[in-house]
Amino acid sequence: MLSKNQIKLVHALELKKNRKREGLFVAEGPKVVGDLLRAGYEAVMLFSTRAQEEGLKGLQVDSTSAQQVSEEELRRISFLQHPQEVLAVMRIPVAQEKAAIDKTQLSLALDGVQDPGNLGTIIRIADWFGISTIFCSPDTADVYNPKVVQATMGSLAHVNVVYTDLEQLLSATDVPVYGTLLDGQDIYQETLTPHGVIVMGNEGNGISPRIRQLVNRRLLIPNFHPSAETAESLNVAIATAITCSEFRRRF
Repeated sequence: MLSKNQIKLVHALELKKNRKREGLFVAEGPKVVGDLLRAGYEAVMLFSTRAQEEGLKGLQVDSTSAQQVSEEELRRISFLQHPQEVLAVMRIPVAQEKAAIDKTQLSLALDGVQDPGNLGTIIRIADWFGISTIFCSPDTADVYNPKVVQATMGSLAHVNVVYTDLEQLLSATDVPVYGTLLDGQDIYQETLTPHGVIVMGNEGNGISPRIRQLVNRRLLIPNFHPSAETAESLNVAIATAITCSEFRRRF
């Protein structure tokens, strides 16, 4: 049976200030939890609605941190409309290295992406296209927000997300800095490179003025019906997928 303290802790981890204070976050579902555990994340609590032999099958977790609960109990602590059998309280890893751009690889930089669903989807996109590092401005959504973790569908286990001063990071690099801007050049006609940084901006305002000045390769995803009345812009996660796809199509 869940204790009041367990319920209180899980609920508290919905807020960033509590995640930061406790050094913990919540992951839900066998795939998300399993991928994180296999990647070395530590579960300090794990709740499963199934017998341990079945519910924890394939999950490398200390049995002392695992607890079987009823479906009703899981609903009481889950952040999902439809709980997915397993919920884990996991330790946030301590950053070991200073933010640094790998000059031989392609990476992403997110400038003020604030919607948790967008951030989680972008992490999943990066994973799909083999991009292992995402640099985030401090005002980007928290990667350990439950909605972000869920939207990654386990890809958080494969992508390194680093929060840093993007202006300082990008001004110190000599790799190509790409950005999608309205005054950019058609991405399908431009010369691209297999390395560099792709900057994606805020949902409403795009790339901020200070970061825009550091973009030296301006790209545009063209509207193929310019004379017709269409959407004003693309969702940032969709734009990220299109941009990454074009880079990977060539390299």
